[in-house]
Amino acid sequence: MESFFLEMKFLAQFVLGVIVLGMPLFASGTDVAVLRNGFSIRHERREIVGSVTRLYLGEDKNGYVDVPTSDIESIEQDLSAPAAAHSSQSVNEVVNAVSGRHHLDPDLINSVIHAESGFNPRAVSPKGAQGLMQLMPQTASRLGVANSFDPGDNLEGGTRYLRELLERYNFDLIKALAAYNAGPGRVEQYHGVPPYYETQAYVARIIRDFNRKKLAERKVATLKSAGPQKNSGHHNPSIKQTASLDTAQQASR
Repeated sequence: MESFFLEMKFLAQFVLGVIVLGMPLFASGTDVAVLRNGFSIRHERREIVGSVTRLYLGEDKNGYVDVPTSDIESIEQDLSAPAAAHSSQSVNEVVNAVSGRHHLDPDLINSVIHAESGFNPRAVSPKGAQGLMQLMPQTASRLGVANSFDPGDNLEGGTRYLRELLERYNFDLIKALAAYNAGPGRVEQYHGVPPYYETQAYVARIIRDFNRKKLAERKVATLKSAGPQKNSGHHNPSIKQTASLDTAQQASR
């Protein structure tokens, strides 16, 4: 489990160009860079820059990731590219749709995606988890996900699974996130977050990222607010504010 987290953290260093919401999810890429750590990165084109290979994720020249060339095991043709190129949906559009269906805050879903795959729809972990929300094949099958590499299917299944876990733990966000990472059995065995560094760091990273988004929203709302009245604490009704790891709670709309 710890090695999986380390691999996820390693991949996160490479995806600075794709974490901005609203950026088109698909480019007209035709190749996949298979990394030695088990992950894969779909890209449109590439070039060697010193000791790294620069993988361009789309038409935007700034949308690229630099990967040490020695970390690339092989370059393979992306057989899914023709079908993927026909989709014009963005991560943001899909997240908004599935979060609405399952009554969850889209910021939470984006924070989970960021931690799980770094917004790489072709990500594969060394243990076999696939896609944006890193669904294991057996979990995907139970959720009715036909293709974990299809962003719509993956996000639908992953969001539904997270919703199930929240309901299972009475909307305790920390327990739900821990179960998403380590499995419900481990959470129930330890009556909370398991004593695994990887799981603890995973939960903390998502909570911090989610809180950062909500605080930014509050600041924007305060700046836009006319008059001397202070922010009344209004926020997205889909989730309670998670001020710390001890108080993090999730609520349905």
